Amino acid sequence: MQNLLHDLIKLLEQDDRLVVEGQLLKNKIVELALGMDSGLIRLLLTHEGIRRHFFANIDGVMVFDKIMFQQFVSNKEFLPDSYTAFKNKIGLTADDYYLTDSKEVVLAWPYKDCVLEGGQTKEDSKRDEVFWNETLAPDQIDRLLSPKVLSNFKRYDKDGEHKVTNVSLDDNLLIKGNNLLALHTLEKAYDGKVKLIYIDPPYNLGTDSFKYNDSFNHSTWLTFMRNRLEIAKTLLMSNGIIFIHIGDTEMHYLKVLADAVFGRDHFIATVPRKTRNGKSDVPYKLSQDYDWMLTYTKGASPKDELFQRGVSRKYYKTPDFPNDEWRLTDLTTQRTTKERPNSDFVLVNPRNGDQYPVNPQRCWGITKDSVNGYIEKKRIVFPRDYDFLDIQQPALRVFKSDEIQKNGDDYDKAYVSTEFLNLIIDDFLKKTTNKKGTDEIVGLFGDKAFSYPKNELLLHKIIEYTTNVGDIVVDFFIGSGTTAAVAHKMGRRYVGVEQMDYINTITVERLRKVIEGEQGGISKAVGWQGGGSFIYCELTQANQGFVDRIQATNDTKELQAIWLEMQDRAFLSYQIDPKTIDLASADFNTLSLDDQQRFLIEVLDKNMLYVPLSEMDDETYGISAKDKKLNSQLFSRR
Repeated sequence: MQNLLHDLIKLLEQDDRLVVEGQLLKNKIVELALGMDSGLIRLLLTHEGIRRHFFANIDGVMVFDKIMFQQFVSNKEFLPDSYTAFKNKIGLTADDYYLTDSKEVVLAWPYKDCVLEGGQTKEDSKRDEVFWNETLAPDQIDRLLSPKVLSNFKRYDKDGEHKVTNVSLDDNLLIKGNNLLALHTLEKAYDGKVKLIYIDPPYNLGTDSFKYNDSFNHSTWLTFMRNRLEIAKTLLMSNGIIFIHIGDTEMHYLKVLADAVFGRDHFIATVPRKTRNGKSDVPYKLSQDYDWMLTYTKGASPKDELFQRGVSRKYYKTPDFPNDEWRLTDLTTQRTTKERPNSDFVLVNPRNGDQYPVNPQRCWGITKDSVNGYIEKKRIVFPRDYDFLDIQQPALRVFKSDEIQKNGDDYDKAYVSTEFLNLIIDDFLKKTTNKKGTDEIVGLFGDKAFSYPKNELLLHKIIEYTTNVGDIVVDFFIGSGTTAAVAHKMGRRYVGVEQMDYINTITVERLRKVIEGEQGGISKAVGWQGGGSFIYCELTQANQGFVDRIQATNDTKELQAIWLEMQDRAFLSYQIDPKTIDLASADFNTLSLDDQQRFLIEVLDKNMLYVPLSEMDDETYGISAKDKKLNSQLFSRR
């Protein structure tokens, strides 16, 4: 490719129309090529290599491929900009020149998840955040995604923060670090053990942090998602379920991608959620007041028993029944009052006299003679008996102990029934708006500390219909911690991953408040009184520490100081020779600060962002004996 570039430049310099003050005019070259300029074509035909590359011989006639030629000269490698020229000068170049033509695998943002500060809607996206990506070869990716060492373990319970002496899959985990690398790190320990994954990834609205041209933006975002969904799938149980929360900008493309990852036969449904009550500010567009959740199962089919109509267990623990949990089921049957005349009566709530006439098309499931006995045994629950229930008709109370005794081993069979879509969807359309989540954060932290968090009711409904107590729930875009908070209150185990520093100021603090017994969100509905624990830990940084420092600085001199330190302590790319890099040179100082930062990040070895688990015993990394023990405990388990 390099010879072709050089030969083409030399050839084009012979055409005076294309040169001004000694510089070739890229736009003029493209204009003449698209216009099939005879002078340009004659010039190109004089060079054998260029003729062979851009012309096809059809029955003795040389046909010019103007589209290929346009793409070639539009590429940055041809008359490169200052940043590319600087990279070329020191030899840090890619082998291929078109991302879409590359035989390599594009791994988007291997060192930064996509900073959204929790804001994944256009209302909260008016920031100028800088992101970098690069193309990595398959063998590089294998090394990059190898498991990493976890460190800085801390256990939090009702008595505060403690040192961690033991860790197991029974512990709730909150991990700080890149979520893609964290997922690959967790694979060995959690492979096939996770019942539910809920994620709320960046929506790629065009105004958020994926700020690139449309085609690159879109393909990079899909790659970003594919990388994470593929490893997430391995963590799920065979009948595990994933909910992917997404806006309508990428929803349909994501559906195609998720079909490929999970299989079309494993698609369950697209679940809508109302985000706000507003109106569109764009002419000829409907109000975009909804987002969506794509739901898939890993190995079971929606045709299997798991997804058939059936009882969806939603158990409640209340003070009036301290020794047992209960759920509600329909008090009516599909038989009519004509078939069961003794079930044709008006049911009266003895507490307040409210009357509930029978539905003539679905009579009561109990008889008029037995109703008083059901009421005395508190087997009938009426509307307004409990503040947290939203029912319009009386329902039958079923106790967990009775079901276990009756069903035995079949008790643990879980269902995602039609009730989830037919009834709970009402909550998603009325009670789970963004404002509800914001109000919950305000209630915990006193101000709007996190933008557009999902609210607890949303996660409550998802978790209660897809998991049982003790099941593992994973959210690797944990953000403000809603998924973890709800899972904690509902007795599920959980793993959350977040790379941003607010994991310490918001996520950890939120879970500490949960342990203390905070009464926001779903606490009253589930009778939450506090308790439990979780472990915080971090992917152990190597080069990632330099990445963070480079991104944080806004001064060229400070970057130069970081570079001096990098030469002593960082793991640098094999592609560069540090002796050829002079950050005090005019070439470097003419670059924008963004390009200067991007360059320093590119010279780092991305395989060494975090310390590999396989190299935990290498004294170079200084991993403590305590951390080695905890990593061995967690990752030796299958």
